[in-house]
Order: sequence, then C-alpha cells, then structure tokens
Amino acid sequence: MRFGDVVLAEIPRPGGSPGREQFGARPAIVVHADNARANLSTLVIVPLTSQMKAMSFQGSFRVSPSQENGLNAESVVLSHQIRAIDTKRIVKVLGRLADSDMQRLQQELKTILGM
Repeated sequence: MRFGDVVLAEIPRPGGSPGREQFGARPAIVVHADNARANLSTLVIVPLTSQMKAMSFQGSFRVSPSQENGLNAESVVLSHQIRAIDTKRIVKVLGRLADSDMQRLQQELKTILGM
C-alpha cells in the first residue's frame, strides 16, 4: 500500500465512553509515507465518511466516487482524524486518490499538524 491508496479498513471501536472517532468498516486513505513502512505492522490512515454534514469540520473536503478511487458514494475526507491501525485491519485496496485530491489532502495534513 502506498500514500494515496483508498482502502477498505476495519477501524476498531474506541474503548471507554463513545466519542466522535470514526470506527467500523469504512473507506480510508493511506497517508503513511511510502519509504517509512520498512518493518512496521501499522499503517497511518485518514478515514472517510458518507455523512456530508462532516464538511463543516476544519480540514474536511469532498471526494466524488470514480473508477480510479473505487468509492461508491460521495465521501468526506476527515483529515483531522488521522490514526494508525494494524495492517491486518485493511480488508482490501479499493483504488487510488486522484492527484488533485492527494495534493489537497497533503495541504490539509500540513495545516492540521502545523507543518
């Protein structure tokens, strides 16, 4: 898996009181640097949601389904919900983000991480 791949991930439900974290089977974007995966069993992802009201969160943007990305619904990229998951939680690779969407994601990640 490479930076910008769209995957179907099984994100575990967080422990404790329910919060606003995304969980369950959902599409996500791999944001792990290609050269940083040498011996790691985890992968950094950004989850997506089909709930358009999530567009109101800073750093969120819409991605339309295409043959290239493998999405089947309009989706919101939740760049503020970056997380690491075990690679075993990746069900399959759906496709790849378009270059313009990858550039937007990189910019949103830089902003959210203060880079």
